[in-house]
Amino acid sequence: MTASELVAELIANGYVVERGHREGSRPGKPAMLVDINRDGLQIVSLDLAEHTIFRGAVMDLDGNILNRCEVKHVAGPGQGAVEEVLSLLQQTLVLATAPVIGIGVGSPGIVDANGVVQSAPNLGWSDFDLRKILSEASALPVTVANDANAAVLAETTFSNPSTDLMLIKVGHGVGSGLVVGGRALLGSRFAAGEIGHVTVGTDGGARCVCGKCGCLETWLSVPNLEAATSEKVDALRDIVLIEAGQRLGIALAPIVGALNLSEVVLSGPLHLLGGPLLDAAAKTLRRRTLAEFTSDVNFRMTTQGQDIVLRGAAVMVLSEQLGVA
Repeated sequence: MTASELVAELIANGYVVERGHREGSRPGKPAMLVDINRDGLQIVSLDLAEHTIFRGAVMDLDGNILNRCEVKHVAGPGQGAVEEVLSLLQQTLVLATAPVIGIGVGSPGIVDANGVVQSAPNLGWSDFDLRKILSEASALPVTVANDANAAVLAETTFSNPSTDLMLIKVGHGVGSGLVVGGRALLGSRFAAGEIGHVTVGTDGGARCVCGKCGCLETWLSVPNLEAATSEKVDALRDIVLIEAGQRLGIALAPIVGALNLSEVVLSGPLHLLGGPLLDAAAKTLRRRTLAEFTSDVNFRMTTQGQDIVLRGAAVMVLSEQLGVA
């Protein structure tokens, strides 16, 4: 009786639907099958990680994208970026064809548990309450996380990889999401996986937006890779990509060694990250760690493509609003 009352309440609120009676010859009243209302509820996801485009999507509860929206990111850091995000939100919400249960956002930078972007240098945000701004603009529940942390949720939910992996998200900046023992690691100050502003090597390097020189991001972010490889012949282009991969391998070696990870996944433009860069990173990692424990580390590109943050943001909403892990 208690279960029936709870299910009836979920049905009344639109979260659950009946699917007919279960077939079979069991004695007693036939059991009624129920399921989450997959067709009657939707999720809005926003991906703010790219350096030229902010992406939005309306998604069903299985993580399928139903409608898309894009807004060019041309404004400078600060309030201009905020206005672009608000425009993206409103344009995406209009595309929904069913009640929206929540909004999931993958943002660059360090994001705390309350959806406050503590630091996102590329967008000029510091202690910025993105969750509050979007909640007030939409009157809907909003969940905000670092884009790489959202991406690793998509990878572990939809790609069925190992339970010990690191996902490197390369876009406007460079970040990573970590899963160890099947659980996401966020860190004591929500900065676990923030490798983009770790200096790599002792030979200097270009000045980073954070003020230091030689950060991994200066070698590996999409804008820097595109600038370094543009108009170069194939041989010289490969040299640039190989060096960037070597720097990534140097940064990853102590992390993979310390955590004994079994998989490293790259997410970003395939034409930049695949091939020479991926191979160089894997070789450097193995040269700098104990071969007995890292020779079989699987180093690969994501299977989720450019939708990885959008799908991970949907996973966040399912967990926050429906308790679906």
